[in-house]
Amino acid sequence: MKLLLSCLASFAILPALIGQEATSIDFTEFDLENGLHVILHEDHSTPIVAVTVMYHVGSKNEDPSKTGMAHFFEHLLFEGSENIDRGEFDHYVENAGGVLNANTSQDRTFYYELLPSNQLELGLWLESERMLHAKIQQIGIDTQNEVVKEEKRQRFDNQPYGSMIAETMDACYDVHPYQWTPIGSMDHLDAATHADFMEFYETFYVPNNATLSIAGDINTDEAKTLISKYFSGIPKGKSSIPRPVEVEPTRTEERRKVVYGKDRLPVVIQAYPIPAQGTPDYYAVDMLNQVLSGGASSRLNKAVVDEKQLALYCGAFSFGLEDPGVTFAFAMVNMGVEPLEVEKAMNEEIEKMKVDVISERELQKLKNQIETQFVSSNSTMAGIAEELANYHTYFGDANLINTEIDRYLAITPDDIRRAANTYYNTDARATIYFLFQEDNNKD
Repeated sequence: MKLLLSCLASFAILPALIGQEATSIDFTEFDLENGLHVILHEDHSTPIVAVTVMYHVGSKNEDPSKTGMAHFFEHLLFEGSENIDRGEFDHYVENAGGVLNANTSQDRTFYYELLPSNQLELGLWLESERMLHAKIQQIGIDTQNEVVKEEKRQRFDNQPYGSMIAETMDACYDVHPYQWTPIGSMDHLDAATHADFMEFYETFYVPNNATLSIAGDINTDEAKTLISKYFSGIPKGKSSIPRPVEVEPTRTEERRKVVYGKDRLPVVIQAYPIPAQGTPDYYAVDMLNQVLSGGASSRLNKAVVDEKQLALYCGAFSFGLEDPGVTFAFAMVNMGVEPLEVEKAMNEEIEKMKVDVISERELQKLKNQIETQFVSSNSTMAGIAEELANYHTYFGDANLINTEIDRYLAITPDDIRRAANTYYNTDARATIYFLFQEDNNKD
């Protein structure tokens, strides 16, 4: 969805906590009778309000023969409603001096409007129309089908290393729906019927599968009145929300894969299965990756890039998901260097983490990085609203916006070493080489 720029764009990046260290985020939350969960954060530091709705539906909720539906709806639900003409959804926000957008992941779909605070009612009306009265018309389906195809061409097909995540997830999962990415299959979308789209909308776009999160220059009592006005009459979903039940089996043998493409510099990826986000071991793995990859002095960068000069970049990151996810070690190989040499150098640093206990200095640096990240994520109204929705949707505890950092800071050097030994397991690993197509032609 195209981001609409306006006079509010500058406010969107202004910190809500200017000149302050991390402070507690106060909020009010409640449920409507139809199951809609509401979270309100009142903050008068800037004259803006973020109106957001998170639906607990992502690509993992899709039928394997109908992938791409969740992401498609991210586009389709800007087409209009019974009371909003086609193409006018964006204009309402733009004319009010606001911005809007949406995004889809494996686990959820998120919509937001960032508006002047006197336009709160507009944001609530728009989101209530999306939830209750969206137009699922063939003309809109056909239009957005072409939009999504163009997005796929630009972001994946013609983007350097555009297939990297898709190929890696496919190598990591055999049964769980995380094996496909949110963009899904264009063939599946082409084959989908109008009835398929209606079924998806009526199943997932219901108040009992949504969290309305509002942050900004609001009066909480007035906001409650408006929310009741626009959302209390929306009926609860008629059926239970489908959730994936597939459990990815434990892998006992490394999977290796070579992918040939147009990108001239090889890439080496090592992907390891990790626990779901929010679990104790997830935090240890995430901090382990910070040690390996957090900044220019991180272990992988220092060893593989600076000292051995084998790669242009080398790092690691956690792909935290609602169900067990994946952690990646990643390197972009220097010209003339064999990918196997880079892989061995990466392995050496990872193996050191299984033996060494990080120093107090390294631990303090790590904690400082974590604290900075938390302050940054809660420094805008849009960021606060999204984090509150995330914590409620995934964990049923919005107050983790204030307390999750304690889970990170409680991790010890021994926890990090244990995580390296437990989860950076070669037998469970998927290793993928991305090579230039001409290399394949030489074989």
